[in-house]
Amino acid sequence: MQAEDIRQILIIGAGSMGQQIGFHFAASGFAVNLYDISRGELDKTGQRAGKVARAYVRANRLAPEAADAALERIRPTDDPQMAGEAADFVSESVPEDPDLKGRVFSRFHAICPAHAVFTTNTSSLLPSRFAQQTGRPEKFAALHFHDLRFSTVVDIMPHPGTSAETVAFIEALAAHSCLVPIMICRESPGYVFNAMLMELLKAAQGLAATAVASIEDIDRSWMGVMMTDVGPFGIMDGIGLDTVLQVTEYWAEETGDPRYRKNAEFLRRYVDKGLLGTKTGRGFYSYPHPAYRQPGFLEKKNEEGQK
Repeated sequence: MQAEDIRQILIIGAGSMGQQIGFHFAASGFAVNLYDISRGELDKTGQRAGKVARAYVRANRLAPEAADAALERIRPTDDPQMAGEAADFVSESVPEDPDLKGRVFSRFHAICPAHAVFTTNTSSLLPSRFAQQTGRPEKFAALHFHDLRFSTVVDIMPHPGTSAETVAFIEALAAHSCLVPIMICRESPGYVFNAMLMELLKAAQGLAATAVASIEDIDRSWMGVMMTDVGPFGIMDGIGLDTVLQVTEYWAEETGDPRYRKNAEFLRRYVDKGLLGTKTGRGFYSYPHPAYRQPGFLEKKNEEGQK
């Protein structure tokens, strides 16, 4: 099968990343089934996908009529049989739990056609952790997306059992969909960009967790020196503090590093209060108008205390 032969793509997981991935493939001309077990998540499809569509239009990546046509190609469903029975390609974005991912892929292996290629959008797990559970390890690899509203970079990371044909197919599909594939030559946690980003976020969390500096001053330091529009805590709000906590707890368990454990305790104070970042309106900052976006933030003329 060639990338041009794909007719239907299945996105598993209708969270913010699943919505973005689904919209991008729909904008590339594919019919997209967006599957989730939660009707609540599926009911948000119009709102979330609409935001992505408007971002594409603002960035001149799509004409308004093309964005509308892409939205029409997305079909939300909580019926796994309907979602997967005609899928040619699968992208999974469920929570960062290898056992959960394995169970989900095992279920869809029994539903999807034998030719379908499976991919995971995991940001921190190695695909070999659950490759066998997919039932088709030779047709499975990681295809990791960043925020598609701003970046077209994707990471392709095969595991040792991924066939060369599958890697070539995924790379061709990425190029066909106007994405920039970064090839990961061997399994490595965090791919390329995320590996660098995770070290930044880990350091920022540690500085705040040990009261070295305030959240705002840590962000000011990064923004003022690197000349960026957002600092590490603003970045974490955008990712979702629940996701950041999941990743931090995973590495605390994997490494036994007490710094990861302390960072996880720090993050949990926010997550337990439902302060998850931009998606809940509050995290380290309040949205839609966070302090770091306001005039005078770098000069400390506009203070916002920790939540």
